[in-house]
Amino acid sequence: MPNSKIFLREKLESLPALPGVYQFIDSSDKVIYVGKAKNLRSRVRSYFQKNLDSPKTAIMVEKIRDFQLIITDSEVEALVLENNLVKDLKPRYNINLKDDKSFPYIRVTNEPFPQIFPTRNIIRDGSKYFGPFTDVKSMKASLRMINTTFKIRSCKFFIDDKSIEEKKVKLCLDYHIKKCDGPCEGLISEKEYNEMVSEVVKVLNGKTDQLIVELTDKMNLLSSQLNFEKAALLRDKIEQLRIYSRKQKVVSDDFEDRDIISIAVEGKDIASTILNIRSGRLVGKKQLHFTSELDSVPEIYSAVLKMYYEDFVEIPKELVIEELPEDFEVLNEWLSKRAEKKVKFFVPQRKSSTKSLLNMCKQNAILQLKEIQLQKMKKDGNLPYVLSALKRDLNLPVVPKKIECFDISNLQGTDTVASMVVFVDGKPKKSLYRKFIINSVEGPDDFASMKEVLQRRYSKLIEEGEQIADLIMVDGGKGQLSSATEILDELGIINYNIIGLAKRLEEVFHPGLPDPQTIPKTSSSLKLLQHLRDEAHRFAINFHRLRRDKRTLTSELNEIVGIGDKTVQKLLTETKGVDSIKQMDLEQLSKIVGKSKAEIVVDHFNTNKV
Repeated sequence: MPNSKIFLREKLESLPALPGVYQFIDSSDKVIYVGKAKNLRSRVRSYFQKNLDSPKTAIMVEKIRDFQLIITDSEVEALVLENNLVKDLKPRYNINLKDDKSFPYIRVTNEPFPQIFPTRNIIRDGSKYFGPFTDVKSMKASLRMINTTFKIRSCKFFIDDKSIEEKKVKLCLDYHIKKCDGPCEGLISEKEYNEMVSEVVKVLNGKTDQLIVELTDKMNLLSSQLNFEKAALLRDKIEQLRIYSRKQKVVSDDFEDRDIISIAVEGKDIASTILNIRSGRLVGKKQLHFTSELDSVPEIYSAVLKMYYEDFVEIPKELVIEELPEDFEVLNEWLSKRAEKKVKFFVPQRKSSTKSLLNMCKQNAILQLKEIQLQKMKKDGNLPYVLSALKRDLNLPVVPKKIECFDISNLQGTDTVASMVVFVDGKPKKSLYRKFIINSVEGPDDFASMKEVLQRRYSKLIEEGEQIADLIMVDGGKGQLSSATEILDELGIINYNIIGLAKRLEEVFHPGLPDPQTIPKTSSSLKLLQHLRDEAHRFAINFHRLRRDKRTLTSELNEIVGIGDKTVQKLLTETKGVDSIKQMDLEQLSKIVGKSKAEIVVDHFNTNKV
């Protein structure tokens, strides 16, 4: 498109102030982002304003060459359409669920005598689905319990009154070993069979304790009617359900139904853990993996909720989350409509059992994210994930296996020193640390001091024919970075990678770029840069303090008339400093510097006592 900016500006002027869905399109006519809005005009125009909150959003906007609109009757309708389009198109800048087709469900078929079995295929024929099960072992355990406790048929035949009357299906082994009540030959009525299926549905919905109460009442009634045989069968079923229920941890004493939802974000990877609490018991845990180019936590929460609760997932009356999604009002309306009851979001602030559950959920999400990172490390030959993240976030041409970081330290312009710390494979390599005493700079001039230390460091590397680090880092902003790049260019070094990290806002400065880069606070790469900067600062401060203390001590001993530099050095070497010298008697000092010198030192400190 010859003049895309003018074209977009003209389209932006004619946007309708109606609810709907918008699709951003790049130069190759590919949809890169799908969003929904209550007011398309204000929402779409907001992307093309200055000072966007997120640098990643700004990058996306730079790629937009066109957009399309679909007007809807309401914002809820727009939400549903947006979700469907994201699943179908998987745009680059939307949050997309990874491996969503692989999650199995438990299906209860829609027929007179329903079957219950696992499936990965959703058939919209009125069947009920329970899941998704992100942990297949958990699903198999549930099915084993169902098959042990309930006499659900395992055959795949369609059974109805006609097939029973025509005797199309014969009794199988399951009937003879008491694992099925023989619906194929009409040995159990459709009503009784479906009552049993309803009991299974209650278990799958996490209502095991409620079912136990109902079955206990039913058992007692049968006993009072002297129907001991059926009462005994119910007793055995109740015992099996109690064993199953005891395995479900009680986590809340208010017996409410709620889902606890947490996310952990690292670069493009998002791990989400969802804990299903029913009647106060932890009945299930779902773990989902998403990818996204964007890093807005409210937007991530919105996408997670829309994708997880879209199809057959039971929606409890309370959703506990860390932060409200960006469109929580319309989400709340959509969820309440789907659940056919009022659903509320709850963000716990104070210490409580719910807050503790959310913290536990968060730890599970973090653990899942680390597992995702570990799998990526294996693909990269066990390279620490944080280095891959740093390469990605800084847009480096190579993985920064070796990083050198420099810091300048002075106090009121005196004893200026510098430090260099080295990280190899993401960890400190203390044997490579170096200290520098600044010689050519008068007064507190960090820029000139940075020039001196880098000139000394890298001119020596050039002489020795060694390679420079994969990444050079200086503690500071534009000034320190400019000083560093100036001296590296003077030395004739090419193809180097260098950044500056400013402490105040934790902004990353790149050579030649007017504006700093902001790395998400959740990123492990920012934590690594902070670790490097803090370690360099610590090393420089310690060296500076040592230099200052040594100068102070030396000058005090040099004031003693009759004591020369060699005697001062011997005293400082053999003792812990001036304070310890002051505490020594004549005999102790004589052993170090001889009796005559010792007498001079003792006499000096005795004379100058306050």
